[in-house]
Amino acid sequence: MMTKHQIATECLVLGPDQSATPVSVSPSLYQDLDLRFNDFKQHNLVALHHFDSDWQRWEIHPHGEEMVMLLEGEITVVLETPFGEQCQKLSSAGDYVVIPRNTWHTARTNTLAKVLFITPGEGTQHRAGE
Repeated sequence: MMTKHQIATECLVLGPDQSATPVSVSPSLYQDLDLRFNDFKQHNLVALHHFDSDWQRWEIHPHGEEMVMLLEGEITVVLETPFGEQCQKLSSAGDYVVIPRNTWHTARTNTLAKVLFITPGEGTQHRAGE
């Protein structure tokens, strides 16, 4: 049976067996995902986030590439490379980038942005912004 879901209040966990499990968004979402889905091994997370200022942290995903798609607003995705920062501005709905595995990244904006992420969550690390 098909059930309607809302990406604003739920995210979707894609499992290694090609399953799709809706999960309610909560303040403890990421800890809950690790507990419920075996430290997120071989799982991907489809999630919608809204933000209106620069991220205060950088993140890295060692187990796969992440897709970042702009739905509304404007953002600049920033990658940390051996040659310095590489920036890509997303300014039209549907624009997206693929963040390479093992690449530190962040986002910058000064306007309200709505962004869809497909993230390989296993082993994700964070560090403070610079």
